[in-house]
This record gives sequence, C-alpha cells and structure tokens, in this order.
Amino acid sequence: MKAKYTLALAIGVSFALGALAVEGLHAQAKPPGYVIVEATLTDADGYVKEFIPPAAKAIAEGGGKYVVRGGQTIPFVGSPPPPRFILLQFESMEKAQAWWDSPGRKDAQIIGDKYALFRIFAAEGASQ
Repeated sequence: MKAKYTLALAIGVSFALGALAVEGLHAQAKPPGYVIVEATLTDADGYVKEFIPPAAKAIAEGGGKYVVRGGQTIPFVGSPPPPRFILLQFESMEKAQAWWDSPGRKDAQIIGDKYALFRIFAAEGASQ
C-alpha cells in the first residue's frame, strides 16, 4: 500500500515540475525584433550593384530575414514612405542590435550612404 502512495506522489511531483519547466520556457521566449529601413535612393544603379550584396550578406550572417523588401506601398494616412521600404525580422531585439553593431553591417552602410539617404530604426514585436 505504501508503494502505491509513493508512486502517486512521484507522479504528481513529476507532473508539477514538468508544468513549471514548460511555464519557465514560455516566460523566457523573447519577442522578435524588427528593423525598419526607409531609403531614398540617390543612385539606384549603385545601390543595387554595390550596396545590396554586402548588405544582404550582413543581414543573413546576423540571423535576420527579409519580411518586406521594396515592393509597392500604399499610404492610408499621412505622407507616403520613401520609395524603398525594407522590414527585417530578427529573433530578438538583442539579435537586431548585434546585427546593427556588426562589422559587416557597418561596412555595407558606408557603401549604402553613397547611394541613398536612410532612416533606420528597430521595434520590438509582439510576444508570440
């Protein structure tokens, strides 16, 4: 009889620990970080040929992925965005910041500044 109670207690404790572990993992999940890039091109040919390849490489190396890469925009309220609009997604704001601070991104930005005027900022996404 005592063995039944010991087994039941062990199962109950295991279940509780498992539930706490799952809850802890959910609490640790960080929301994604998004980087918004607005670019007004001053030299489209140079932008495409010289800037995009190293910029795309730095984004991939930093763990980012394109969500929006140019394309049509439709303004609903206020002034329209510049002709080139890019939205990048990173695993977290920390990953976005690490990409921003990376040598590859900085080197690409030097090239990009020759061919466009940029407005770049990051925003924390909603928790999943």
